[in-house]
Amino acid sequence: MGILRQLADEYKTLSIVGMAKNAGKTTTLNYLIEEAMDEGLALGVTSTGRDGETTDLVTGTDKPKVFLEAGTLVSVPSRLYELAEAGLEILKMTGYSTSIGQLMLCRVAESGYVQIAGPVITSEHRRLCREMLDLGADMVLIDGAVDRRSIADPKASDAVILATGAVLSRNLKTVVAETARLIETYRLPRLEEGKLRRQLQQESGEEAVLLYEMGRLRRLDLKTGLGAGTRLDKEIREDTELIYIPGAFTKSSIEGIRPAKLRQVTFLLKDPTRIFFDGASWQQMKKRGLTVKVMNNIRVAAVTVNPYAPAGYRFDHKELLDAMRQALPDIPVMDVML
Repeated sequence: MGILRQLADEYKTLSIVGMAKNAGKTTTLNYLIEEAMDEGLALGVTSTGRDGETTDLVTGTDKPKVFLEAGTLVSVPSRLYELAEAGLEILKMTGYSTSIGQLMLCRVAESGYVQIAGPVITSEHRRLCREMLDLGADMVLIDGAVDRRSIADPKASDAVILATGAVLSRNLKTVVAETARLIETYRLPRLEEGKLRRQLQQESGEEAVLLYEMGRLRRLDLKTGLGAGTRLDKEIREDTELIYIPGAFTKSSIEGIRPAKLRQVTFLLKDPTRIFFDGASWQQMKKRGLTVKVMNNIRVAAVTVNPYAPAGYRFDHKELLDAMRQALPDIPVMDVML
C-alpha cells in the first residue's frame, strides 16, 4: 500500500509545502498524483498560485510539468485553459478571480499536462476543496505555489506534506536540523479548551496584544508584537499568565523582556506560520525559558527529501533519508526521487 492510500484514510485535503524553492515540491506533487493513479484514488488538484509551467517564472530554472490522469478534478484559470495539453471538461465557473482570469473547475477528459492555479484566499480554497470532494474526489492535493507559509495555514487543509532537501544548505546536518525545527514549530501545543480560549474566540474589532491576568484579558494599545519586547517587560505583572500576540512573532517581540518575566508567561499565537525566528535564535530563546502555544497547530502528514540542489551539489540519497528519519521518527519520510 502506498503512502497516499494510508493518508487518505485520515485526511481529505493535503497541502504540499516547500521549505524553499527547488526543495522538490512539484516533484512530490507528481509522485503523489502517480501513486493515486496506481491506487485507484480519485483526486482533486488545485494550487495557491500558478504551477505546472515548464520554467519557474521567478528563478528561470526548469520545472517539472504536472501530468493529470483522466477523471482528475482540477482548477484552471480561464487564460490557462487553452495552454493545457490535457483535454479538459469545464464543469463550472467558480466565481473566484485570479490575476490570470476567472477560475474554472474542470474534469480531465483526456490525460495530459496542465498548468494549475487556484484561489489565493484561504476561505475560497476551503470551499473549492469541498466542491471537489462533493463531486467525487477521494482526496484533494493543494500545491503551495506562491506563499509557502500561508499554504501551511491550518485552516487551509487537514495536514501538510513538507518538501525539504539539499537546496537549504550544503551541510546535511543543517538541512535535517532546520527541517526538524520547522516541524517542531508546526506541532506546538494548542491552547486548551476552556474559558480563555472562548474569550479569545469572542474577541472582535481590531487585533491587539492581549494579556491574560486573573481570568481576564487586558488589551494593550499595541497592534503588533514587532519591536514590543521592552514595552511588554513593563506590562508584565505578577499575575500575568499569558500574552496573545497578533501577527508576526519575531525575536524583537521578546527582546527586552527580563529572564524571570520571560519564564513566567506563555506566548500565544494564532498558528505556527506567525513564527519568524532563525534556528539559532529559536533554540536560544527556548533555553532562556520561552514557552509558546497556538490557537491551531499544523499536522504534518509526511516529509519528502530531495538530495539535489540547483547549485550543482547533492547528498547521498540513503544518508539524507536515514538522517531525516532518525530526526523525525514518528513521521513518514520519503525520497520521491527514488
